[in-house]
Amino acid sequence: MRFAISLLVFICMASLIGTIIQQNQAASTYIDRFGPFWFAVFSEFSLWQIYNSSWFLLVMSFLVVSTTLCIFRNGPKMLNDARSFREYVRGSSLRAFHHRVELASAQAPAQAREAVGKLLRAQGYRYRVREDGDSLMIAAKKGSANRLGYIFAHTAIVVILLGGLLDSELAVRLQTWLFDKQPIQGNMLISDVPPSGRLSALNPSFRANMLLPDGKQSSMGIVSSGQGVLLQPLPFSLHLNKFYIDYYSNGQPSDFRSDVTVTDLASGKSFNRTILVNEPLRYDGVTVYQSSFDDGGSKLHLKAWPLQGTSAQPATLAGTVGSNGKLPGTKLAVDFTGLRVINVEDLSSGKAPQPKSVVSEVAAVTGSAARAPNKNLHNVGPSVQYRVIGDDGQAHDFNQYMLPVKLDGFPVFLMGTRDDASQPYRYLRIPADDQGGLTEFMQLRAALDDPELRDEAAHRFAQHNAAPGEQQNLMFQAARGALRTFASQGFNGIIASAPADQREKILNFAVPMIQLSLVELRDLMHERAHEPPVASAGKQGEHELQWMRLAVLALASLPDYPAPVALQLSSFDQVQASVFQIARSPGTKIVYIGCLLLVLGVFSMFYIRERRIWVWIRPSDHGSDWLAAMTTQRRTLDFNHEFERLREALRRLATGGSDHDV
Repeated sequence: MRFAISLLVFICMASLIGTIIQQNQAASTYIDRFGPFWFAVFSEFSLWQIYNSSWFLLVMSFLVVSTTLCIFRNGPKMLNDARSFREYVRGSSLRAFHHRVELASAQAPAQAREAVGKLLRAQGYRYRVREDGDSLMIAAKKGSANRLGYIFAHTAIVVILLGGLLDSELAVRLQTWLFDKQPIQGNMLISDVPPSGRLSALNPSFRANMLLPDGKQSSMGIVSSGQGVLLQPLPFSLHLNKFYIDYYSNGQPSDFRSDVTVTDLASGKSFNRTILVNEPLRYDGVTVYQSSFDDGGSKLHLKAWPLQGTSAQPATLAGTVGSNGKLPGTKLAVDFTGLRVINVEDLSSGKAPQPKSVVSEVAAVTGSAARAPNKNLHNVGPSVQYRVIGDDGQAHDFNQYMLPVKLDGFPVFLMGTRDDASQPYRYLRIPADDQGGLTEFMQLRAALDDPELRDEAAHRFAQHNAAPGEQQNLMFQAARGALRTFASQGFNGIIASAPADQREKILNFAVPMIQLSLVELRDLMHERAHEPPVASAGKQGEHELQWMRLAVLALASLPDYPAPVALQLSSFDQVQASVFQIARSPGTKIVYIGCLLLVLGVFSMFYIRERRIWVWIRPSDHGSDWLAAMTTQRRTLDFNHEFERLREALRRLATGGSDHDV
């Protein structure tokens, strides 16, 4: 029993951890929250899906077996003891009881039996009389339901644990072990999934997900199993007629819902229903929850800006979220992973935003509305997420915002990149031109890659900043070399071979030279396009200086950008998708029954006190002698008072008094 209690405490502590740590989320969510080290440590114990971990299910199963055996061993004994009056107790043994009383009465044994029986009935006792020669043993009891509390409480534990096991992944794992089900790993059409990847339609319990785009229909749930998934056939099909999402004035989602048509696959009958966040659909033993929302395959139209070479003309590229393609002008594969139409960010700190997961948006919808609104939140427009896979197999994630975002008072295009989901995005900030586009910067980048224009810009810089002659020639050579190195390696290339104590001095000289040379290069670029130079166009001022400073920083970071092409979202055709969580959980009702049994058991054990009374009546010369004893499981102050009342009542009866005041 002590070991079983220890296991129960262990299960309670594990359940507490499972309550604090949100379960069954994407790995990136936990990595962002706990960091890579603790993510690896917690993963060893399956804390992300603790209720379905092997050790948790094993402990629950062992506790079920242990407690069941305990009930079978002790339950019959307790029931027999509760039914028994123990009338075969020897009269002489009553003198060993702490609560006892001995009386002499003038009443005959038969008369005393009637008087004592009347007293016990008045107090709610049931009794039985055993005749032992001339003597009588009256055995009475009250509160025998206390023993049922033990059985109810232990049965409740078994029932609750069975309900938990029934609603866990145990049914899915048993099918995997016994019927050779093989989880599907990789992309595959539902129609192509073999029988080994499909669970039984009679599966007693499961918890699946379904992503359903607008206008699509499905009768299959997706059940996660290990590193893959299994298909769960449903007794009905869902057709998503329309997905709706409402937003607050600052762009945050306030509510979302799905209008669906449910078709029973057996009868063919259909009906319409709206599924809301807190109002699920329940049909044929299956519950469908409005879990989340996602992209359902939106059509993307993008510009592919070259980041290498002397061309500044973007290519066009069309894609679909969830599909893949090729980066224009390269052999690199690109996977389009997401489209976010609305991005609500707090830019008051001047830091580039980090994309939020759909889970956090759902939490904002389902969470408390009592929080004060953040007045710094603004919708910065759509963004597209994609992944580029290099020739070496290394993948990089990208997050590009469609519109310029104003950071530190200046509009910039944000081009984010990261090596894996455990890292935050690192952003390349490209200043927007007067038309709010990337054209000016991309033309400057292409001009920087043109050796002829680069040399001419260095020559003009030397003319404007050095006296004619040898000094001008030295200045030209320095600017020429700095621009060439800067174009291919950024500032890191300029200080790569310099001693550590000289790098700051070199940068203090090189940065202004490169920035002024780029101003000359920008003027050359405008001249070639038959446009007035920036200086002569009357545009000089703080705005142009800030644009150039940001452009220099962006050009310095381009060599580290992990792709030769940058994609910019130009337009899109959004397709919404609703994410449903579908569950068949018969264990829920079983757990409710277990909770009711637990309440009854605890109430019986703590609020029903079993009391037993024995009265041994023996004939004597003066009438009869009485020996009475009383006992209970827990001797409390109330029990002592009750015994005192019983003793006084018996004394009055023995002397021929009334017992009405007992």
